[in-house]
Amino acid sequence: MLKKLRSPLYLALLVPALLSLGFQFLAPINHAYWNVRFKFGKHPVAQSTVIVALESNGAGQDSAIRTARLAKVLEHVRRQMPYRVYIDAPIKYGADKPGDAQLQAALTRLAPDASLVVRSQAIVSHDYEFTGKDFHFPARDLAVLAPVVVSAWNANFIDFAQSSPYAVKAYGQTYPTLATALSGVHSGVQRSFAPDFLADPATVPTIREGALTKGDFPPGLLTGRTVVVSGDGGVPPIGFYGQGRVHPLALDIAGASALTKPLAISFNAFPLLAFVWILMRWGARANRRRKLALHGAAVASVFLIPVILQQIGVMLDVGAALVAVAMYGIARLWQRRVRRVQHTSLSGLPNLLALSAQPIEVGRDVVVAVIARYEEILATLPHDLHGECARQIARRLSVGSGIGTVYNGEGGHFAWTEEARPLEMQLNHLEGLRALFAAPLEIGSYKFDTNIHIGLDRNEGLDALTRVNSALASANDALGSGRPVELFEAERLAEASWELSLHARIDEGLRNGEIWLAYQTQWDMKTGQPTGIEALIRWNHPTRGPIAPDAFILQAERAGRIDALTYWVVEESISAALALNAIGQHLQMSFNLSAQMVDKPGLVSSLSEIVSRRGMDPRQMTIEVTETSSVRNRPAAVQNLTRLREMGFRLSIDDFGTGEASLAYLADLPSDELKLDRRFVSRILTHDRERKIVRSTIDLAHALDQHVVAEGIEDEATYRLLVKMGCDVGQGYYLARPQPFSELRDALLKTGHPRFGTA
Repeated sequence: MLKKLRSPLYLALLVPALLSLGFQFLAPINHAYWNVRFKFGKHPVAQSTVIVALESNGAGQDSAIRTARLAKVLEHVRRQMPYRVYIDAPIKYGADKPGDAQLQAALTRLAPDASLVVRSQAIVSHDYEFTGKDFHFPARDLAVLAPVVVSAWNANFIDFAQSSPYAVKAYGQTYPTLATALSGVHSGVQRSFAPDFLADPATVPTIREGALTKGDFPPGLLTGRTVVVSGDGGVPPIGFYGQGRVHPLALDIAGASALTKPLAISFNAFPLLAFVWILMRWGARANRRRKLALHGAAVASVFLIPVILQQIGVMLDVGAALVAVAMYGIARLWQRRVRRVQHTSLSGLPNLLALSAQPIEVGRDVVVAVIARYEEILATLPHDLHGECARQIARRLSVGSGIGTVYNGEGGHFAWTEEARPLEMQLNHLEGLRALFAAPLEIGSYKFDTNIHIGLDRNEGLDALTRVNSALASANDALGSGRPVELFEAERLAEASWELSLHARIDEGLRNGEIWLAYQTQWDMKTGQPTGIEALIRWNHPTRGPIAPDAFILQAERAGRIDALTYWVVEESISAALALNAIGQHLQMSFNLSAQMVDKPGLVSSLSEIVSRRGMDPRQMTIEVTETSSVRNRPAAVQNLTRLREMGFRLSIDDFGTGEASLAYLADLPSDELKLDRRFVSRILTHDRERKIVRSTIDLAHALDQHVVAEGIEDEATYRLLVKMGCDVGQGYYLARPQPFSELRDALLKTGHPRFGTA
């Protein structure tokens, strides 16, 4: 996971996403993009709205308009029979009582088609909401004559408008915004909407106050239209993308234009970021031609998709996607540069990339030597001696093999090619090469004992990269197993594709039924009646035939697929147990738990969730745990199993007596039963030692209040002897073979015979 997070692809997703969470780090990028975009493609606004611009009172004077003057303007507007009138100017009410009466009369004559506009006194960040304190509402005498609409805009870090709410709550009442009133659209998918920044406010028909009172305007200009009587009123300008700073009324009109589009939705940075990142990810996995096309599509998407969606009213944050594309492009260019620079290793030796990039002559073997504990050696040495260490190792290999060029890889790997001798002779030669490292390495004042392990590839006809990787894999296997030399056989190369694709093959096998469960009955040896069932996984591959469970389970553990496989077994075995419960057969259901899982933190919660969801009593489930030394964290394993037992699960120690710490395992685990391994059970008739071991184990288990299950019972004589020894439960071909659930169910429904499916 950490390796993925360090890759350019995942960094290009993680860094922009983090920068977008709750902060405005990317706001300047988003602002620059949209400000440039909205300078082009302007369109005129709908001509259904006309502005009547009130004359300014002059610098330094009160910006509020006197009531008598406003009443006169409204009377002139009324005579033109407008559709609706919005009064967007601060009113000096209460200073002139006759004027106040005239204004009230004018509003009464316009009712119900007049509204008062109240503008927010502050520009609020898009992260916050407006409150009643942000507005100065008109006198009550006026508010009862004309309803109030508000103008309120959220803005970015430099007060450029971003969105407006559909409505504002203040002092217990809800007021629509001016843009929604102009458009007649009062709600949407989201609580706010963005204006149409391509709407050109300069195209709104405008009449000056003087021209109105003189009748100096085209006849019918106001008739049947929405009229906004607007005064500057000391309102501070606000940013309008592509226009600079404008009177907020321009935004209200642009907002009304946006609400006439099919959609009025704003999205944060994540939708576009996710879409662009998916294109980059597909491109990273594609061939060269498709890679260029997909990466080009990712770049184009950043610039084109927001433009296209804006046409239908969808606004996107583009900053994160732009940063992601830039980061990924720069990182990829840097990687290519680093690869060119590092074609030669820090030691001065050519690296493995150089060996893989050149053809390997026919008749030559590829050899890779790995130095044991190489990282510890480098950790001990000063950094300036690391190159000398690699050069000394290469000199010994060069002298011993008689070759001129040794290639140096990471982690203490050294590779070369040499003449292909007969296998026995080549192996003897490589064994002799290892003897050169019996003498310690002397690097500066440091001395190190060294040991090397060698991987050999002899598969002529394959490409150089495959052969180098094959030799590398063999060298690592030799190091891991402690063998001096490991040969990478052609058969292993053919098998590698199967092992490396096991993850997908297991998923496919689960889907199409190739992987299934067989059920083997366990019998109470005192009553002769079935008492439990063990679920056993099987795989019938269409081309490979039956695959032994030990083989594919081991590969599943290596591939990290054992968790999913185990939980699938649990789900299937619960289904079988519930089906048997329905016909009155309440038998204990057992399933195996890999040693790789017993110490995992999520084991208990996962099993608890499964039995709870399926309505299964955990007391009817037995978990069989193989006693093994491969458990990495024994205390965590014991804690997990203890918690499972407290939940009601029964615990069984499987294959008892075959591990490296049987008695210690028995002492540590809070188990309920022991399962005697078939290797002991099968020999109790013919070997006195095994018979005594089985008898002693049964006595020991009973002394510890454990039940004993003997598996591998193949004949009646073994069965009878185990009964005599006091064994509690038996399992084996003599009693019942593993079988599909349908056959198990049919057999359990039979009557008149104590056993079924016997060999």
